[in-house]
Amino acid sequence: MRQRIAVVGSGPAGLTFARVLHRHGHPVTLLERDPSPDARPPGGTLDLHEGLGQRALDKAGLLAGFHALARPEGQALRILDPDGTVLRDWRPHPDDRAHPEIDRGQLRDLLLGPLDVRWGRGVTEVVPGARDGVLVRFADGREETFDLVAGADGAWSRVRPAVSPVTPHYTGVTFVETSLDDVDTRHPALARLIGDGSVGVYGVNRGLVAQRNSGGHVKVYAQFRAPLDRHPDPSDVEAVRSRLLALFDGWAEPVLDLLRHGTAFVHRPLHVLPVSHTWTHVAGVTLLGDAAHLMPPLGAGANLAMLDGAELAESLATGPGEPDEIVRAFEERMWARAGTWAKITEAGLERLVSPDPAEALAFFDEVQPS
Repeated sequence: MRQRIAVVGSGPAGLTFARVLHRHGHPVTLLERDPSPDARPPGGTLDLHEGLGQRALDKAGLLAGFHALARPEGQALRILDPDGTVLRDWRPHPDDRAHPEIDRGQLRDLLLGPLDVRWGRGVTEVVPGARDGVLVRFADGREETFDLVAGADGAWSRVRPAVSPVTPHYTGVTFVETSLDDVDTRHPALARLIGDGSVGVYGVNRGLVAQRNSGGHVKVYAQFRAPLDRHPDPSDVEAVRSRLLALFDGWAEPVLDLLRHGTAFVHRPLHVLPVSHTWTHVAGVTLLGDAAHLMPPLGAGANLAMLDGAELAESLATGPGEPDEIVRAFEERMWARAGTWAKITEAGLERLVSPDPAEALAFFDEVQPS
């Protein structure tokens, strides 16, 4: 009899896991607490790397669909000094497909495809070792059992406590996100400043990054070090704007316009799991993506999440061996890969939000192609 498999969370990890199982004809139950796909804003743009996120999409049979939606020009990156001087201006070659950008919403819809998601099914607890499998308890009081539950439910995973007592800790860095709409028409000077991809400006312990999404939409991220509890009420838009403008006082006027013209502000304190986060294997339960290895958002997280989901699903659907041994072997591979990237991204965050702005420039010189 086929295993009863559930995945909790409809982010990149959960959707990729479910889509690869679906491709191999294996049923899977996808549980999501949100009531619908559009219940929350999907977030900004993602760059999917050839050996990570694109590899996962290939396993799902969706690589061609990705390339039809992706924006290779979004790989462009411009670095400015706070006075507005252009320090670096990297532009991709026309055939460069190393890590093209795609909007999160477009990626979500591509992965969703024919999947049957149980929307509005918030999970509150996962209990391994039940008589008939792994017990899943829902917020509405219902319960259901499965043979395997994969937790792909993000930073504050409700599945993680079934295998690990570890919770995320604050990095000391907060991002404040805002947006610009119809930038090419409404803010042409800022459109030129940002270019086809991203622009980053770095000062002492702070930075300002703007990333172009599709349809003239731009996400702006103010980055700075601050205690976790020292953030103004985000609903007071003008108070947040004033505080940010004061934080970046003295920076070039076109750079500050990224904040002046922003709409709503969202505070995103950055939390991470320990670099070496692992757990003693628990039969019937595992973790994927941020639930397993939450790290700073420097381009690796979604890529790793998707590859986690794709590799485990493919192994379960096609690989020899007992399912529990397949999961155990997958966890070992995931931990090794995630540990490497966690070290890279945590070191990168320290350099990007640094007392020495030259560290940020040196970081990009190292990671950008010559």
